[in-house]
Amino acid sequence: MQTSTDLKNLLKRIDHRGYPAYKDTKGMYRFPGYVLSIDHVQGDPFASPSKVSVHVKGATAGFPKELYCGDCQRIALQDDLTRRFGMLAGKHAFQAKGSGKSGLISVSRCGQEVLERTACRIDEKSGDVVLRMEIGFPANGRTINARELEKILFDYVPECVENALFYKKRDAKKLRQVIDLAEDQAYIREQLKERGLVAFVANGSILPRESGVSAKPMRGAVAFVSPKEMEVTLDLPHKGTLSGMGIRKGITLIVGGGYHGKSTLLKALELGVYDHIAGDGREYVITDATAVKLRAEDGRSIKQADISMFINDLPNGKDTRTFCTEDASGSTSQAANVIESMEAGAKALLIDEDTSATNFMIRDELMQRVIHREMEPITPFIERIRELYEQYDISTVIVAGSSGAYFHIADTIVQMDKYVPKEITDPAKREAENFPALSGPEEPAGHPRFERRPRQSRGFGSQDRIKMKTMGQEAVQINRETVDLRYVEQIVDSEQVTALGYCLKYAQQHVFNGKLTMQEAVDRLEEKIEKEGLAGLCESRSSVAAMAAPRRQEIFACLNRYRGLMV
Repeated sequence: MQTSTDLKNLLKRIDHRGYPAYKDTKGMYRFPGYVLSIDHVQGDPFASPSKVSVHVKGATAGFPKELYCGDCQRIALQDDLTRRFGMLAGKHAFQAKGSGKSGLISVSRCGQEVLERTACRIDEKSGDVVLRMEIGFPANGRTINARELEKILFDYVPECVENALFYKKRDAKKLRQVIDLAEDQAYIREQLKERGLVAFVANGSILPRESGVSAKPMRGAVAFVSPKEMEVTLDLPHKGTLSGMGIRKGITLIVGGGYHGKSTLLKALELGVYDHIAGDGREYVITDATAVKLRAEDGRSIKQADISMFINDLPNGKDTRTFCTEDASGSTSQAANVIESMEAGAKALLIDEDTSATNFMIRDELMQRVIHREMEPITPFIERIRELYEQYDISTVIVAGSSGAYFHIADTIVQMDKYVPKEITDPAKREAENFPALSGPEEPAGHPRFERRPRQSRGFGSQDRIKMKTMGQEAVQINRETVDLRYVEQIVDSEQVTALGYCLKYAQQHVFNGKLTMQEAVDRLEEKIEKEGLAGLCESRSSVAAMAAPRRQEIFACLNRYRGLMV
């Protein structure tokens, strides 16, 4: 391994040469307290920045074992180190001058959620720390400006490493608070299972966000207070006694007037599958980790899905146990979304009436009388919702503002009144007695078949060159095929989309063989990630993409929306 002095001499030697001479810097260099690895060098100053990583031995980093002893602690510490390094690096970004991306120093930009990322990895056994960043190697035009890069690598980066990745330079009390919060959140998740809850929303939580383009809490928003009838008290390991609303398993209906906070509550619940940072306002909003937000998704692709639980006897005679379409309707897409969520292991479904297909959710009494059951191929969700819970242990939380049909079958009814929740189950049920309940199906549906066995698609052979491009949080493009993820609403970071692209690519190249079911294929992917981390999905370990961990449910969603999927 070369030394930092070797790197400094190399930079002096290539100064003022053509930009390709920067390629000579690739390699590992020993600096005081850490190893700097230049993993990938950009082709010119206007290209994607160079990839650089810092490797610190556990004994040098010095973080106590209790700060990374389990997954929840380790991920929280990695997240904090990434945020701290990013904040310090941001102060030095573009201080080194030049053309194009010259002087850029950046790491993953973390949002309000705490996610496992390739940006920072702590070895759970040794405590070794790896932090990955991007640096724009400076140039004047396309001529190397090595003196500016020397500033970055010998002044700015060492300062960031020392103040972010060395425990002795960190505020021990604040780090302990980060880990305490993570442990409290993990405790609440365990309590959901023990107490038969789908979700918990702590009193004092701030659910509204600053704006439609900001995930930060709204200033002056009404703090959440649980209805007394639904209040649950927990004794957290660190925070102590905490009370809030416990949503029990079964069917929960959230109602209320427009703009009173129904969808805001549901949004908080759908993102409660992730832990949130201190100060977010939703730190103690915790939802079943498998919960899936469902909606209608006109135009999506469906491959061999068994949607017979909801759709049968189509006029064209199409088999709904192995249903395929490249242009699904709202009702068909929502039926497929339910079945695919079941296949992905979801134990809670979150649905907003506003984004659902009306004919999938309900058929009122008059319509049933005019259009007889045998003439309608769709069995609406309202007729299967109880079956989903009693036969498959899948709970549902529904937001409704216009139809009262779900009053009859709901176990719990919550009214949002100016952002204040009120438990109104009994009075709502009494009112519902004055209206006829909708008739349900005479027999339960058969168990959906999850027997799809994907095989490798064209263009993914060992000799094929595969191009991949992440398009924000909305899509990932592989070769010429775009996987539309706009309506997979629990994706919170573009780096998750990048990870989903790598999951699809790896599955196509190494997993899909026509023998494994979709569930078994995703199991293989998760085993790979568990064993080697997200970096294991990359072909080159020296040039790892910036990725954030998606859930199992989003991996299924991505694979199911890939139009090139062959089953």
